[in-house]
Amino acid sequence: MIAPRDTPRLTAHHPPTGSLVRASRVGPTTSDSVVAFTTQVHSYPALEGRFPAWTALVHHARAEVPLSQHPRWLSILHAALGHTVYAVETTSATGQTLGFLPLAFVESLLFGRFLVSLPYLNTNGVVAAFPEVQQQLVTRAATLAEELNVQYLELRHEVPVAHPALTVEYTEKVHLRLRLPASGEQLWKAFDPKVRNQIRKAEKAALTIHWGTQELLDDFYTVLARNMRDLGSPVYGKPLFAAILATFPNQAEIVVLRDGRQPVAAALLLHGQGRTEVPTASSLKDYNPSCANMLMYHHLLRRAVERGQQVFDFGRSTRGSNTFRFKKQWGAEPHPATWQYHLVAGSHAGQMRPENPRYQWAIRLWQRLPVWLTRQLGPRIVRGIP
Repeated sequence: MIAPRDTPRLTAHHPPTGSLVRASRVGPTTSDSVVAFTTQVHSYPALEGRFPAWTALVHHARAEVPLSQHPRWLSILHAALGHTVYAVETTSATGQTLGFLPLAFVESLLFGRFLVSLPYLNTNGVVAAFPEVQQQLVTRAATLAEELNVQYLELRHEVPVAHPALTVEYTEKVHLRLRLPASGEQLWKAFDPKVRNQIRKAEKAALTIHWGTQELLDDFYTVLARNMRDLGSPVYGKPLFAAILATFPNQAEIVVLRDGRQPVAAALLLHGQGRTEVPTASSLKDYNPSCANMLMYHHLLRRAVERGQQVFDFGRSTRGSNTFRFKKQWGAEPHPATWQYHLVAGSHAGQMRPENPRYQWAIRLWQRLPVWLTRQLGPRIVRGIP
């Protein structure tokens, strides 16, 4: 019932520096003067007024920025999942934003209390103009974790931040990403012949492809709920996806494949700055022989190319797993995913792994439940899983 995450590796880190920074690197500040900065925590709804500054910082941080790093996810998680959300911000003496760290307080009687950046998403964490700012953001987040008495602070980084509070790293999963060509024709030619044959097979099945947003949400959720039940995992509630589509009307969209009127495969696609990602995709196992999933992913990739994106992100997978091999066949290459932890009060980051014997019976039970019941219970359970 829990998204897989294996036992993290222990690592050592360097101590943080002080509260002065020489402003000469990436970001809006470009002079060589030494700048004093302060770090503070914003909570909802006070953080609403800071979104423009944080969005500008995120978009200046790198050439390619996934939509999953947009600050507005804090509003989505608060509204759709009921999480208490925070943002740690570092500013200069003139009020200029130098760093930003979004956080969600995840709490349930069943699993416990966690501080995460951010749940549901594969990548997030610290965005900062300078290493010194990174240090201050993590220091304040670790302090907040202790104030909230959580089991651990989880930062879903790609590049690790060296900090003595982050004593555990989980690196067993990797991001699978494909550098996209300039045209759909070049995309097709780059596929392995086996992949092309599977796509052609699905095309012969006369499945229809539909693009949209809220009007396709019911079909999308029908496929997702059935697929998650079969996997033994609780499904997120429909309000989460409705909130994503409403918050990002020009950057989030749904694709649905139908056999007649029956939805058989569906995915949520997020278009960021140069990078497209697919955080949620499902297909009905009864349609595996028709290769419906292959046809859907071909259209996802084509859509990203048509929008002029440079990279397609398939999401995280464990090396050697079935999902890893599925993504690799499209030409995707692995990229590091370093989830870092600050453990509080004797907790350990591996406690939420599905291989934990504590959860195996629950997974098997969940797979036997009727889909209508999992649609009722799933959202209540999954909102408490970090």
